[in-house]
Amino acid sequence: MINYLVLEWMTPHPIAVSGLCTVKEARQLMTEQRVRRLLVMDRGHLAGIVTLGDVRAAESQVHDLAVSRIMARNVLTVSPKTSIRDAANMMMLNKVGGLPVLDNGKVVGIITESDIFTMLVRELDRFVITQEATR
Repeated sequence: MINYLVLEWMTPHPIAVSGLCTVKEARQLMTEQRVRRLLVMDRGHLAGIVTLGDVRAAESQVHDLAVSRIMARNVLTVSPKTSIRDAANMMMLNKVGGLPVLDNGKVVGIITESDIFTMLVRELDRFVITQEATR
């Protein structure tokens, strides 16, 4: 578990939108795709990230507001070769629930707290099965 890399547990091909996407459209997409964050792209490059919390706060004011107006711009990112431990630590220290994964400047995935919890549960299950087999 200590040596796992982001590449092994990230969600590939994250859902992305243009900065022109409205808050209403973003909320609808998040609901349909069952995700809590969308990457905001500009000409093929990561421009920002918008979370469900951002959308909820903004939609109480204006539905047709562009997500580029509410997105976080200075997005923390990791590479596919970043360790899970380092990614999780980065999320904890910065109080974020997900990190876009970039390889040579190109978005290749996203690693979220849910991905890390999935890894942890699978590893704990594997540990329990191993322990029971040795009894």
